[in-house]
Amino acid sequence: MNFNSFMTRADDEVLQELIGPQTLRTLNAVSGLPLNLEKQREILLQQHTSLELLKTKKSRTILLDMLSNSEAELLLSLFGQSDREPHQALIGLSYNRARFDTLLDFFELPKDTNKIDRETKATITINPSYPLFDHQRHASQECLVSLNKDPCRAILHMPTGSGKTRTAMHIVCEFLRNNADKSVIWLAHSEELCEQAASEFEEAWSYLGNRPCDVQRFWGSLQVDTQDLCGHFIVSGLSKLYASVKSDINLILKLGKNASLVIMDEAHQAIAPTYQTILNALVAPYPDNALLGLTATPGRTWNNPEEDEKLANFFAKRKIVLSIDGYSNPVDYLIDQKYLAKTFFKPVPYLNAAQFSDADNARISDAFDIPQSILNRLAEDEKRNLLVLDTIKKCVRKHKRVMVFAATVEHSEALAYVLRTQGVWAKSVTGNSSQLDRAEAIEQYKNYTEEPRVLCNFGVLTTGFDAPATSCAVIARPTTSLVLYSQMVGRATRGLQAGGNEEAEIFTVVDSALPGFGNLSEAFENWEDVWESQ
Repeated sequence: MNFNSFMTRADDEVLQELIGPQTLRTLNAVSGLPLNLEKQREILLQQHTSLELLKTKKSRTILLDMLSNSEAELLLSLFGQSDREPHQALIGLSYNRARFDTLLDFFELPKDTNKIDRETKATITINPSYPLFDHQRHASQECLVSLNKDPCRAILHMPTGSGKTRTAMHIVCEFLRNNADKSVIWLAHSEELCEQAASEFEEAWSYLGNRPCDVQRFWGSLQVDTQDLCGHFIVSGLSKLYASVKSDINLILKLGKNASLVIMDEAHQAIAPTYQTILNALVAPYPDNALLGLTATPGRTWNNPEEDEKLANFFAKRKIVLSIDGYSNPVDYLIDQKYLAKTFFKPVPYLNAAQFSDADNARISDAFDIPQSILNRLAEDEKRNLLVLDTIKKCVRKHKRVMVFAATVEHSEALAYVLRTQGVWAKSVTGNSSQLDRAEAIEQYKNYTEEPRVLCNFGVLTTGFDAPATSCAVIARPTTSLVLYSQMVGRATRGLQAGGNEEAEIFTVVDSALPGFGNLSEAFENWEDVWESQ
């Protein structure tokens, strides 16, 4: 059965489910007329490949329901099964690689041979090139001094794009060389950050190492070797480690006993109750264990000194920053020396104060960040969406790679859909995207082409994502979190020395009733009053 012919069966109801009602409303608002079925099908298949539609359970269920009863029976028989309710049986199946290949054959589609679909090994042995810039080397040396002095805690504060991970790897390697029977444990909250750390260490140790060293990955479905925890680089997802602690506390006790250094990436999250429990279990019972936090934003908030004070105290108020002669702020030095791009912040005003009631304003004032209900309302504002789309289209006339931070999952999908209909290469990645689809979209975005490309996202890509060619960001979601805002800005500010660009532009949609932020230098110094820099 030819898949494209099969898709002609999709009616209004089916296409609305697959594309999304919000996206269709936005598309209709842009075009000025309702889109016919043929145009809707064309838009759907531009945004989602046939493989993607069949791999995602929600869309696969919708498509399988379009089969006739005899077609459903035939497909089920190809799986070696039969059932009086063939549609329900097909929907309930688990589609492993073999079944998915059979499904592709049924729809006359080529096999999925994408190189991204691969198994990651939990342990890789690295057999023993990787310099630091002067400012990175000085920061590394200061960290080593602090970590070897009671209470053996410090936080490394470096702006996004200044080589924080690379600097930390020199510290990691120093500990592993000097403590051959002890491991270094690297903790991160996302799989992307975990894999970034593991891959970076593989490169670093091949140059800086003095012996073979195992990298152990402990996140997702990957398991740590509990029988051998000595002298390795162990990267763990915080949620995975916390789940293991709840079922068996022995693992974290073994990890702490066999460690010399614990590193917490995105350390502004360290005092969240779950994460603080893990860190204390790894470090507190073992006075010689060092704790190093890494962050571009050494505070949890922009306006809550008590929370920020807790974070500073947790790391013994020891903050190592880039110290540059002749510069009061390292961001200015990094821009002058082209490690960071010269960044131009351009507000995109939108008058929507009338949309918010006194109750809304009270919720916004009391919440840690903009409430989801407010974000949902902004995402459905068609006038605002047209303003965002117009801003993005202006950006692609000047920039080759543009990142868009949307207000919701549906908002990200809608923006990408509409841009594709207007001839702009655009993809959407969100927390709802499968790991494979997300990796494919990111790889396509990163690949060099002269064609401008736009990557829309919500809830992902603020950390653990590196695409230095990105020279523009459109921030279409409001936030009261200076941490989040700084992370979004940082995706587009890699300088020439870091493989990025000389200049960058940040377009921020400024909703008239909501707060906003200034520039990178101001963000860097926001928390100075609660820290005692070393």
